[in-house]
Amino acid sequence: MTAPASQTPALQTQALVAGYEPGLPIVRGVDLSVAPGELLVLLGPNGAGKSTLVKAIAGVVPIHSGSVTLAGRDIIRIPTHRKIAEGLAFVPQTENIFATLSIHENLQIAAAVLPKAARSGKIAALYERFPDLAARPSRQAGTLSGGQRQMLAVARALIVDPPVIILDEPSAGLSPKIVSEVFEMLRQINATGVTVVLVEQNVKAALAIASRAVVLVEGRIRHEGAAADLLGDPLIAKLYLGTGHSLGHSAGHSQGTKHP
Repeated sequence: MTAPASQTPALQTQALVAGYEPGLPIVRGVDLSVAPGELLVLLGPNGAGKSTLVKAIAGVVPIHSGSVTLAGRDIIRIPTHRKIAEGLAFVPQTENIFATLSIHENLQIAAAVLPKAARSGKIAALYERFPDLAARPSRQAGTLSGGQRQMLAVARALIVDPPVIILDEPSAGLSPKIVSEVFEMLRQINATGVTVVLVEQNVKAALAIASRAVVLVEGRIRHEGAAADLLGDPLIAKLYLGTGHSLGHSAGHSQGTKHP
């Protein structure tokens, strides 16, 4: 699925090949188009290349060939640390905060890309948006709960009001209750018009908030469609559960299209 012809995709890859070692691609010719305002979830079994794909887009993993554009602008040659200024925020699964620094210091470092006059006002706005962080700004980030850490990581990413934010498995290691809170936070961010691309293993929770889903298998897009449709798709259940029943229904009551 691509953005309408009259609408420039918020994020797009074409024939993208990427991987850690030359000649050993993990992402194999991915064409991905994300429309402005979408909440897209990338699904697939372990080793499918989901995290490698988003890391390549963010500039963390080498790109062997293909293109990556942000609102029509080629961003492949832009250094990773400059992509946030171009409007692409990336929240990795780990090492996404400075654990030895305070909440406020984490936000100050993230705000360093802004003009000095704008920094304090932007941090204040983020505290208003994330009251849990505002409650104890001097608290060491390493002492935060898993959910609070993700909140801080997302707040850092939002410091420049990026039109696109990519998150790599934000629910990893979190309890079901905290997962719900993190996903609700992402849904609210998306509701403000921010395009969200999400890598997730928590399939049901991710599909519940996503507008569209893309399934990767062995570094290639295997299937894509509306999130609500994929929730009942037997292909998704087969990939994750090794069965033919859907994630949203009990066995024997699934409906969905067949796939080769």
